[in-house]
Amino acid sequence: MYPLLDRVDTPAQLRALKRSQLPQLASELRKFLIESVAATGGHLSSNLGTVELTIALHYVFNTPHDRMVWDVGHQTYAHKVLTSRRAGMARLRMQGGVAGFPRRDESDYDSFGTAHSSTSISAALGMAVGTQISGLKRRAIAIIGDGAMSAGMAFEALNNAGVMDANLLVILNDNDMSISPPVGALNNYLAKLMSGRFYATARRAGEKMLGVVPSVLELAKRAEEHVKGMVTPGTLFEEFGFNYIGPIDGHDLDVLCTTLNNIKQLEGPQFLHVVTRKGKGYKLAEEDPILYHGVGKFDPEQGIVPKTSSSKPAYTQIFGDWLCDMAARDPRLIGITPAMREGSGLVQFSKEYPDRYFDVGIAEQHAVTFAAGMACEGMKPVVAIYSTFLQRAYDQLIHDVAIQNLPVVFAIDRAGLVGADGPTHAGSFDLTYLRCIPNMTVMTPADENECRQMLYTAFQMRTPTAVRYPRGTGPGVEVEQEMTALPIGKGEIRRQGERIALLAFGSMLAPCLEAAEELEATVANMRFVKPLDENLIEKLAAEHELLVTVEENTLMGGAGSAVMEALVSRGLAVKMLQLGLPDSFLDQGDPAQMLADCGLDKHGIIQSVRARLA
Repeated sequence: MYPLLDRVDTPAQLRALKRSQLPQLASELRKFLIESVAATGGHLSSNLGTVELTIALHYVFNTPHDRMVWDVGHQTYAHKVLTSRRAGMARLRMQGGVAGFPRRDESDYDSFGTAHSSTSISAALGMAVGTQISGLKRRAIAIIGDGAMSAGMAFEALNNAGVMDANLLVILNDNDMSISPPVGALNNYLAKLMSGRFYATARRAGEKMLGVVPSVLELAKRAEEHVKGMVTPGTLFEEFGFNYIGPIDGHDLDVLCTTLNNIKQLEGPQFLHVVTRKGKGYKLAEEDPILYHGVGKFDPEQGIVPKTSSSKPAYTQIFGDWLCDMAARDPRLIGITPAMREGSGLVQFSKEYPDRYFDVGIAEQHAVTFAAGMACEGMKPVVAIYSTFLQRAYDQLIHDVAIQNLPVVFAIDRAGLVGADGPTHAGSFDLTYLRCIPNMTVMTPADENECRQMLYTAFQMRTPTAVRYPRGTGPGVEVEQEMTALPIGKGEIRRQGERIALLAFGSMLAPCLEAAEELEATVANMRFVKPLDENLIEKLAAEHELLVTVEENTLMGGAGSAVMEALVSRGLAVKMLQLGLPDSFLDQGDPAQMLADCGLDKHGIIQSVRARLA
């Protein structure tokens, strides 16, 4: 099936090919990616769009000696195939298999780990300057998607790089590809692409015509400088101090190779604008690149078949439904997302309430402070954000929201382990980093209905609140349409037992109830991490021999630590056991198996409790 691709396992073998063979290699590589991702699941649209660019970069540059930083890292499947990992793609994003993002410990060709966006220019600039200091001859290349260019960090790096005079190449992969539809002034700026092409054609024609009269040609060139900024999309980057080149066709291997070879001879910061098409070469992905952005297993001939509706709605859907229902009640509600409309469940809200829906792009810091500003004007902003992405806006959370005690609701999705996306996307730390912030209330729903009621409770409060819930579906509890505020800082006893009390936080209630049947233990659904139900904790301590806290969060400073602090503050001495995520970054894998490996399933809880009692 792949006569040429079978001969290319390393970039050195790729560079041994004739340039005329590269289009065939691209065709085979694209076909392989479609077949491979269909069998394993993963990111598809973005990877189909970077096939030619990946081939050209490895063909022209001396990798891994020359450094390449991909941003966002989910567009690196072709890169992995060409760097000795083709066989490993059969276990893509599985335990012990190839990661879905670049990882330094996976290959020398992965110069920098990237999964969150907009870090590539900073990292590549650091590499370029480090190379200068060490006296080495090496190129540093950042390949950044246009969606990632909406983040402030990318512009901070551009601003710094323009005055460094380091040999840095920034490649803007302009494919109109964000997970949600791209937004903002920069996207509108890049949309002037046709104007840029028109300008280039007109300029060449004008030079031919005016070339016979040198003085007129010189006058035209001077005039050109004044109008260039109104026509070409490169002025912005030239003002940052880069030599702007492009835009060029990112699927034309001859143009790519020639341009990259020319850039190799240039000194200083270079900016190459490459235009690609997401889903390139697979008609279904070209027609609906967002649907084919992140896919499960599917038949390439048939495409993605809509799933039959599950009897258990995902937590993301619970949030999306609540948001629409709450917006109908309260015109002050504002929905905000940093470029995750689909992932965070805001699609329906964006349609029903377009005037109250704000996608701010990949700009988590801005999203939080933007919400704070709205709260100052009497609005009730709800920020829908992944746990791992909120980490990027931690200062804004403290400085702009919590210190001013503003009523911003944080709907925190993907809390806990996330499976195939691995450690970069796992929400392992939010209980720890949220509970130490004054004025913050932190809730952990145990099921679907509790999630809806907690969101309502949070919205009624006049202080910062966070409701954190896991990826996927819950235990299948019926969701009540009526919304009722829960008493703040109060847990509940869900099962009465003896000797042992399991204090469950959020999603850990279900395995605790299962384990309690065999252990004959009491189970408390704690509901709140902050404020903690200290009266309930004192009662459980007085009536039980062993208190066991169970949370899908790192043990360091998490909910279990909060319980221990409460016991100490009240002078209570009781035997304790904390169960949670270990002090390590956990690799990708099946979520249920990962929880079992951490001892957070029924059997793990039973085993740990019995070992502690022994």
